[in-house]
Amino acid sequence: MSDLPQFVSLGEALTDFVRTGATTWQSAAGGSCWNVARSAAALGVPSAWAGAISADRFGDEIAAKSRLAGLDARFIQRVDKPPLIAMVHDTQPPAYQFLGDNAADLAFDPEALPSGWIEAVRVAHFGCISLVRPGLGQRLVALAEALHRRGVMISFDPNMRNLMGPDYPALFEQLAALARLIKFSDEDLTAIYPALTPDEALARVRKIASQATVVYTRGAKGMAGYRGDHAAWQPAFTMNTFDGDSVGAGDACVGGLVAGTIAQPDAALATHLRQAAATAGAACCRTGASAPTRQEVDALLAGDRDAR
Repeated sequence: MSDLPQFVSLGEALTDFVRTGATTWQSAAGGSCWNVARSAAALGVPSAWAGAISADRFGDEIAAKSRLAGLDARFIQRVDKPPLIAMVHDTQPPAYQFLGDNAADLAFDPEALPSGWIEAVRVAHFGCISLVRPGLGQRLVALAEALHRRGVMISFDPNMRNLMGPDYPALFEQLAALARLIKFSDEDLTAIYPALTPDEALARVRKIASQATVVYTRGAKGMAGYRGDHAAWQPAFTMNTFDGDSVGAGDACVGGLVAGTIAQPDAALATHLRQAAATAGAACCRTGASAPTRQEVDALLAGDRDAR
């Protein structure tokens, strides 16, 4: 049996600098694709994050936290390039400025990944700013297409940021057509299809991603799921104690969806939605992006059952 991971998330890891005051900032390792990998690993799925990071203290933090999360280190590439930085100058709502000319993430080489990984992987995830980073985006899209042709399940989360320009809707639809798992938020949908109503935009995506499990999140209102002719609605989990924030909740949601799909591929849509929502809810119990454990998610699910 292969010791290579069943789940690989490909894309960016970076360092967030979050503004905490008029002249103060707090840094932390982050990045949507990296967060998704950590979330799936925390739920017990053999996972990897595949990408390139800098050979400095910023890269050291990402590498160290990847090891703590149990991610397969063979997929991490260290290069002598500047780190990718996200300056988060507002948090309500989040507003970003990315600093990444000639940054390490652009040096990612899919050919340098471990031998045999494509034969072992069951789900591969793509999304966020990595898909529009010059050179890197084209390599990742080509890899997603190649994996799709080999029968690997593609997971996709657009996770819209200000780097996505007016030509992004075409790229979004290209990836959506490959996806068998696709998650997007109400904010994503509005940004991608500003001329359409939410219902029109959702119908368009469901037609493009007709073979996919489609998850449409609406923040504290909950999430809708669609799989062929089946539809389900999952309310957001209400936290008895809320000391955290919603940073990284969407990434945790994807991690929960992937983990549920791998562990129970034949489970009902509603079952997969409940785990995704519980993982997102558990992530909101901490400040910043976090990867809830199986025990934390199961406790939230058990509490929900007890409340019924």
